Amino acid sequence: MKLDWANVVGLMGSLLFIAAFAYANQAKQLNKLLFNAANLLGAALLLTSLYVHFNLPAFVLEAAWAVIALLGIVQAIRAQRKGAP
Repeated sequence: MKLDWANVVGLMGSLLFIAAFAYANQAKQLNKLLFNAANLLGAALLLTSLYVHFNLPAFVLEAAWAVIALLGIVQAIRAQRKGAP
């Protein structure tokens, strides 16, 4: 495996997913906006990597992950506007 810019970007996305997962498991109260933003950015970075080194199953997974994270961000913003935790 060649460590080119696309792989570095993909690894950064993977690290974001791992950090978000660790945060979700350690936080006493989950900040859904932060959690979903980290997941959306991680998915975007991995999708960028997949643009260069395409893999259909990984692309489908990351696209779904990005959509779910985006919906979570919208939900978290709406909850903040209503004053909900």
